[in-house]
Amino acid sequence: MGCGTKEPKITQLCLAAIQRLMSHEVVSETAAGNIINMLWQLMENSLEELKLLQTVLVLLTTNTVVHDEALSKAIVLCFRLHFTKDNITNNTAAATVRQVVTVVFERMVAEDERHRDIIEQPVLVQGNSNRRSVSTLKPCAKDAYMLFQDLCQLVNADAPYWLVGMTEMTRTFGLELLESVLNDFPQVFLQHQEFSFLLKERVCPLVIKLFSPNIKFRQGSSTSSSPAPVEKPYFPICMRLLRVVSVLIKQFYSLLVTECEIFLSLLVKFLDADKPQWLRAVAVESIHRFCVQPQLLRSFCQSYDMKQHSTKVFRDIVNALGSFIQSLFLVPPTGNPATSNQAGNNNLGGSVSAPANSGMVGIGGGVTLLPAFEYRGTWIPILTITVQGSAKATYLEMLDKVEPPTIPEGYAMSVAFHCLLDLVRGITSMIEGELGELETECQTTTEEGSSPTQSTEQQDLQSTSDQMDKEIVSRAVWEEMVNACWCGLLAALSLLLDASTDEAATENILKAELTMAALCGRLGLVTSRDAFITAICKGSLPPHYALTVLNTTTAATLSNKSYSVQGQSVMMISPSSESHQQVVAVGQPLAVQPQGTVMLTSKNIQCMRTLLNLAHCHGAVLGTSWQLVLATLQHLVWILGLKPSSGGALKPGRAVEGPSTVLTTAVMTDLPVISNILSRLFESSQYLDDVSLHHLINALCSLSLEAMDMAYGNNKEPSLFAVAKLLETGLVNMHRIEILWRPLTGHLLEKVCQHPNSRMREWGAEALTSLIKAGLTFNHDPPLSQNQRLQLLLLNPLKEMSNINHPDIRLKQLECVLQILQSQGDSLGPGWPLVLGVMGAIRNDQGESLIRTAFQCLQLVVTDFLPTMPCTCLQIVVDVAGSFGLHNQELNISLTSIGLLWNISDYFFQRGETIEKELNKEEAAQQKQAEEKGVVLNRPFHPAPPFDCLWLCLYAKLGELCVDPRPAVRKSAGQTLFSTIGAHGTLLQHSTWHTVIWKVLFHLLDRVRESSTTADKEKIESGGGNILIHHSRDTAEKQWAETWVLTLAGVARIFNTRRYLLQPLGDFSRAWDVLLDHIQSAALSKNNEVSLAALKSFQEILQIVSPVRDSDKPETPPVVNVPVPVLIGPISGMSRPFVRTDSIGEKLGRYSSSEPPIVTDELEDLNLWWAAWNTWYRIGSESTKPPITFDKLTFIPSQPFLTALIQIFPALYQHIKTGFNMDDLQKLGVILHSAISVPISSDASPFILPSYTEAVLTSLQEAVLTALDVLQKAICVGPENMQIMYPAIFDQLLAFVEFSCKPPQYGQLETKHIANAKYNQIQLFAPAEWVALNYVPFAERSLEVVVDLYQKTACHKAVVNEKVLQNIIKTLRVPLSLKYSCPSESTWKLAVSSLLRVLSIGLPVARQHASSGKFDSMWPELANTFEDFLFTKSIPPDNLSIQEFQRNENIDVEVVQLISNEILPYANFIPKEFVGQIMTMLNKGSIHSQSSSFTEAEIDIRLREEFSKMCFETLLQFSFSNKVTTPQEGYISRMALSVLLKRSQDVLHRYIEDERLSGKCPLPRQQVTEIIFVLKAVSTLIDSLKKTQPENVDGNTWAQVIALYPTLVECITCSSSEVCSALKEALVPFKDFMQPPASRVQNGES
Repeated sequence: MGCGTKEPKITQLCLAAIQRLMSHEVVSETAAGNIINMLWQLMENSLEELKLLQTVLVLLTTNTVVHDEALSKAIVLCFRLHFTKDNITNNTAAATVRQVVTVVFERMVAEDERHRDIIEQPVLVQGNSNRRSVSTLKPCAKDAYMLFQDLCQLVNADAPYWLVGMTEMTRTFGLELLESVLNDFPQVFLQHQEFSFLLKERVCPLVIKLFSPNIKFRQGSSTSSSPAPVEKPYFPICMRLLRVVSVLIKQFYSLLVTECEIFLSLLVKFLDADKPQWLRAVAVESIHRFCVQPQLLRSFCQSYDMKQHSTKVFRDIVNALGSFIQSLFLVPPTGNPATSNQAGNNNLGGSVSAPANSGMVGIGGGVTLLPAFEYRGTWIPILTITVQGSAKATYLEMLDKVEPPTIPEGYAMSVAFHCLLDLVRGITSMIEGELGELETECQTTTEEGSSPTQSTEQQDLQSTSDQMDKEIVSRAVWEEMVNACWCGLLAALSLLLDASTDEAATENILKAELTMAALCGRLGLVTSRDAFITAICKGSLPPHYALTVLNTTTAATLSNKSYSVQGQSVMMISPSSESHQQVVAVGQPLAVQPQGTVMLTSKNIQCMRTLLNLAHCHGAVLGTSWQLVLATLQHLVWILGLKPSSGGALKPGRAVEGPSTVLTTAVMTDLPVISNILSRLFESSQYLDDVSLHHLINALCSLSLEAMDMAYGNNKEPSLFAVAKLLETGLVNMHRIEILWRPLTGHLLEKVCQHPNSRMREWGAEALTSLIKAGLTFNHDPPLSQNQRLQLLLLNPLKEMSNINHPDIRLKQLECVLQILQSQGDSLGPGWPLVLGVMGAIRNDQGESLIRTAFQCLQLVVTDFLPTMPCTCLQIVVDVAGSFGLHNQELNISLTSIGLLWNISDYFFQRGETIEKELNKEEAAQQKQAEEKGVVLNRPFHPAPPFDCLWLCLYAKLGELCVDPRPAVRKSAGQTLFSTIGAHGTLLQHSTWHTVIWKVLFHLLDRVRESSTTADKEKIESGGGNILIHHSRDTAEKQWAETWVLTLAGVARIFNTRRYLLQPLGDFSRAWDVLLDHIQSAALSKNNEVSLAALKSFQEILQIVSPVRDSDKPETPPVVNVPVPVLIGPISGMSRPFVRTDSIGEKLGRYSSSEPPIVTDELEDLNLWWAAWNTWYRIGSESTKPPITFDKLTFIPSQPFLTALIQIFPALYQHIKTGFNMDDLQKLGVILHSAISVPISSDASPFILPSYTEAVLTSLQEAVLTALDVLQKAICVGPENMQIMYPAIFDQLLAFVEFSCKPPQYGQLETKHIANAKYNQIQLFAPAEWVALNYVPFAERSLEVVVDLYQKTACHKAVVNEKVLQNIIKTLRVPLSLKYSCPSESTWKLAVSSLLRVLSIGLPVARQHASSGKFDSMWPELANTFEDFLFTKSIPPDNLSIQEFQRNENIDVEVVQLISNEILPYANFIPKEFVGQIMTMLNKGSIHSQSSSFTEAEIDIRLREEFSKMCFETLLQFSFSNKVTTPQEGYISRMALSVLLKRSQDVLHRYIEDERLSGKCPLPRQQVTEIIFVLKAVSTLIDSLKKTQPENVDGNTWAQVIALYPTLVECITCSSSEVCSALKEALVPFKDFMQPPASRVQNGES
């Protein structure tokens, strides 16, 4: 009532009171209706409008009594107050309306809460039912429904149904109210079908209708800006519509699928370039609102993009944003009128044709760069508009503006940019979150894939199969989302990246690209992943550089294609080159032919860091795109000049090419960081799964292949990025090295290490060896010692490197081996064969340093590791050591390797038992395996036990070295071989010796013999370097000779010392024959050294005594552990006793106690000796046979050789004497004779020969005589049948005696007498002169031997029968007849004395056998000999002294004495002719027979008075042999008388003659003495005749005596008184003849 007064004061009080009442809720429903009616009246009267509004508000908010018409009336009241003229009222009313609308809906919500527990069946609302059909709604709900329906009507400019009394209404206000309801109470619409119906049927059509002017409008079609509702976009409505649409889409998307599709399509259209700029701006803001709601975007994708016939809305949105951004750069649109005069520049997109200083804002003299995008001259600043992730719109909030606002430069671009970033951030975080949930849930299931779910509760209820289905659905959605958006995103982001000049913006763009790439990778979308990665890669490289690299890689599917998506043309834009960026580095491009330099900007470096980040954090999903990433990094690293250091990390290093790399300080500080990240990137590969790791390795390998292709054909510095990173990756993944080892090492081995570029190779080898070393030192689980397979896997590449021929690689390989040995040597185990194989693979042609390094490794092995390696590897060690011996690069290595073989053999010896056990065990295992497989076990020297095989391999290796081309090696190897066999041979099984002999020793001998006989005779000037070679070694032939000597001696020694082992072997005799054959061929070789040595060896094997018999076998030593030297059998002769020292006493026992003693049968033994004799004979006969022709090269055996040869015979003879027969003796004789005949070279003569005057024998001559001596002694004690050999021996000796006067001829060779030979020959090349030896002493010694022997054997039947005496005489006749002409005076003297001795023994024998006639032929020989000697034709030398002459005369006298004592007395046993010859001789001797030509002095000396006298006396003596017993004797005396008388007659006649001629001169003294002697003889004779019985004296004799008388008378005239007195005596006896003779004569005749 108070209000009814319409008095302002009263009204105010009343309204305050009513408000107070209402706030205490004391108003009933009717009262409320009344109050509203009262308020309505006040309103119509325009009273207290603000208070009215306040009251309405209080009434509606404090209780719920107002419903239906009353409520609608209250609302209308507020509306009407909104449209008064008063601004304050208007605004207050507007606020009240908003609050009232909210209150209505809040009541409904509260009502629903109350009734929530009562479950009711909702009544379906048919689509076409009456709009008033709200009977099902509760009161509050009905109010709300009616209110909302009328709001729609009002906005549509239709009459309201419920809000009766409305007078006017604006669309803008209506739209705001609709938006607030929709925004604040979405659940109302979602829970009540009636409301949903309103949305579908009323709101959506309304919105679409209101949008139509915007759709149809094309910019420039109308210039009018009046806010008429005609077809012209009107900013306030448009902006509010967009707000409504935003809410509809956000809140009711699920209800309004189709409608939303339309809205979204409209939004996309609003971005078109021909739409007003403010429209584009608000559209971008609206889109931004969705972009921050990933779940919503996901729904779009599910509802449209994934439906078959639906618009691809999500894709369109993204593409539209892309096009929008592009359009801002490319098409500066004509602006709206406000700015149209700006030369076509527009103010919305904010592009300004940038003047040169664009973006520079001067601040206090400094220049600051504004964040902006710049592309092809278009410069757009970047504004800070929102916080990341929230869409705070600027223009959608301008509810008070009626005119389109002017939009700042760059605003739209900035929003669009943020749309993209938020879109990416939203999608990726959502999908990754869901993926993450899925993976955690699925960790319990066995599937590797992840199954997506939205809520964990559901998951718990679902079975795994549901989960799988769900996963498939989710995954499909994710893939579709990514597939829908990636092209557009990529296009836009690439463009922005290129245009960005701001570091923060660049960072955001890169982050977006990176997250997208990672997401695509996780979802397995290869193309899109690669595309994003390509974009980052391109950004990292200089502008035109990128294309070449990335387009050649396989995944660069996106280069410059344009994607047309649903009519939206999205151009992929290549980066432009003229971006205004700070250049931070200049470097060389990585290309085959680098053209100039390239520049890196700070943005490139930023991209690079993103790329590193991507690889580091998302390596697991990169898969094949590792190739892109790594290729790019490789190029960047190259341009920045980073070089790999040890371990594969890249460090800043100067480029080899010189000053082409320029780095600013800015990037210099970054480099260590980049380098570090690069390393971390590869370190993080240890967290990748196996598949990803393989992708990484494959990418690195193909990258490396490219780098290698580039490095072909030039020696430029190659890119080592890939190799270095392969190494780094391998090192950090050591814990699972098995899975990547093969591809990794395979690539390094087959490709990198064989590359022609040395730097590339070197790094390949470095990487490979580092990996192997790291692999071996890594602490594997289980450890390598228990995982042999892994160990072999790790070592295998080391072995494979041996197939590469580059020396630098091999050097690295060997250095690696050396380091492995030093660090892991003890634990190599089964890896040893591989390691040893590496050393053994070094070939001869691979250079000294390689061989040296490999050898160092081997030395280390032999000195330190033999005990730690499996015994089966020992054989490999032997082979390897042997192969180093054969390398001819470095002599010292070869020699040292032989030393190593010796050390190895020592090791075998010391550890023999353990090695043997282990090898036998291994052998058994292999045997078993072989049997299971059914194959034959094959190893060298098979039947021998494995330990013996080891020895045999060692021997065989040394054997090979013994025929090496280098003499020093041969020598060393030979000595080692024989020492080892000597020292350790006793360890071998007995049967193995067979192999040693045949396969090792004889095989070696054969090869040495062959090489020696074919060796070159050319002189070697010097031995390499400045070594002088001794003349005895200056040809290959001489050097081989030394080897032959060594080898033969070694084998012979083994035969000698190990005879007790060898003889029991089955084929000892065959072996013996082969050995003899070798000795023979060596002895007959045309080399003095070899031939002599062969004989030494021959001697050695002949000095072997028969095997040890039981009695003298060495006993096993009592204490086992003391090595006892034991003599193996007594060994005769010169060789030293061979002492056997074995480490363990048992080994001695092996042959001495465990087996029965070896007694070879005599017969076999004999055969061996006869074989030796035959060999000896062959050597002797061959070597001493004179050559047919002679020149300076003729080979003539040396004296020492011949001596040695002959010296062998006595030892040999001892064994064969039982069967030695005449034939053999004959053979021996031939050899002795030939050997003695061999001359010597005049060069050697001073060393061998005594001077001519000394009567000494050479050793050869001694030997010959010794040989004969041995023989004759043997015959002497031998059986009867041997004695027939005596004559042969005499023959032999006599032949030697002849040498005294006639040295033997050696073939056609001319020899000089030793006295004439030139000792020191000046001309070096004159043919050597050959000097005959001085045979005199030899012949004389032989003669003595003959005499001695004859003394012993004169009576032997054979000696008698074979006319030995005659032969002796015949032989002696030669020197005797030569007498003074003999080469040596001693000869004939000896001959005489020998003759006398022989005759003194032989004549009695001859008389004894006179009757048999065996000596008949001897007598004439003897007579001739006497004759030749006593009346020699040789003239005594001029210088003979009187004493000498007299001594010689005495010798003659002795001979005559012998005749008178030994021959003449036994004349009856002697042939008459012989006696006659003797008488004649005596007669001749008794007369001084000399020519008258001698001077006095000579005659004085040369008359042999004594001799003549002796002859005469002998004649006399035999003239008067008083007792004549036989006619023979009488005959001798008659003969003697007649000779004597005849001689006297001659002497007297001559004297008379001479006396007459000489006149007064006295005659020579000799003649006087002679005549006196004759006169005395005559008187003596007459006396004797007188005394003799007359019948004994022949009448002739008397006649001869008387005939002397006239001659004597004639002598009376002589002048010499001595002669006269002698004459007197001679004449006196004649008185007896003075009687008349008549009766006498008659008597005599009768």
